[in-house]
Amino acid sequence: MSVGELAARAQIPPGRIAVLENGRDWVDRRGELAALSGALRLDPTDLTGQPYPPAGAEHAAVRAVAFELRREIAESAPESLPGSVDDLDARTSWVLAAEAAGDEYALALALPGAIRLADSIAAAAAAPSAAGRQRAADLRVLGHVAAAGLLRRLGYRDLAWMLLHTARPGGPEPVAVLVEEARLLIDMALPEYALARAQRAKAAGGDRNLPLLEALAHAAAGRRQTADGLLHQVAQRAEDARMLSVVAATRVAVAAEGGSADEVAEHARSADLDALEPAGRASVMVAAASAHARLDHPEEAAAHLAAAEELAPLRVHLDPFARELLAALPARTGSPAAAEAVRRIAARAGML
Repeated sequence: MSVGELAARAQIPPGRIAVLENGRDWVDRRGELAALSGALRLDPTDLTGQPYPPAGAEHAAVRAVAFELRREIAESAPESLPGSVDDLDARTSWVLAAEAAGDEYALALALPGAIRLADSIAAAAAAPSAAGRQRAADLRVLGHVAAAGLLRRLGYRDLAWMLLHTARPGGPEPVAVLVEEARLLIDMALPEYALARAQRAKAAGGDRNLPLLEALAHAAAGRRQTADGLLHQVAQRAEDARMLSVVAATRVAVAAEGGSADEVAEHARSADLDALEPAGRASVMVAAASAHARLDHPEEAAAHLAAAEELAPLRVHLDPFARELLAALPARTGSPAAAEAVRRIAARAGML
């Protein structure tokens, strides 16, 4: 396929295709990735090279969780394990803490055991009361959703989808499952389907973060004005500093989808990062790094990448947009120190 043919199919200017193909620029927008993958009839994970070859023992352990969870899905009769609903609560709390911290290694170590215990309790109906059984079912959903999120980030999106399907108990669809399905669909470059999932989540009760996810889906679909309107509404209703910070972090992601580097850098500066969990802070810093690189501030870009990696190393190493930037940035900086710092991060990510 020629550059002109690909440009026509993707509705991207030929000059943009050429600089991407020659490695002189990088992709940092879901919409552009979707256009390219759709034109090439590839999944976005194929285009970004996911899942990546393991780089180090911790990355290998995180990759191995996919095998563990695939085996759990395939089991027709869950293994009977000792443990109570209180034990499951403690395991699930550990899983959720690791997820919020962006600690993919701790998350990978905790997930298989939590999933197995949840499935064992559900199969045996081990809780003595209806309230206990409902609590066990809710904890099981949270564990499955966290596992699906990790699989999504690793690039095992089909496996993530299967795991979410097994998380559904009889009765109404859990909101947490629908929200993670929407995230998965956005990453699969299917924002319209993600919005349909969000509507179902609203009908099922919704949660306060749902409009933020809708805003990102609208931005990925090219509807920036709609996305900004949703974020304005959420900011007006925010009840605490943390929620305002989450809105600011979403503004960063939405501005990045719109290709506005100035706005990304400004929103990142104005966000109260200390009010965000480490995983959220790392995501903001990666977006800010890309924006500063586009604004020809390579030293600031390198500093943001280093700060993001310090917070959540594997989360950054496995982020396809971070890896795009790590590949492109050394050649764009006139600072040998900044270029070397970025190369060291790239080496730890297994890219060199």
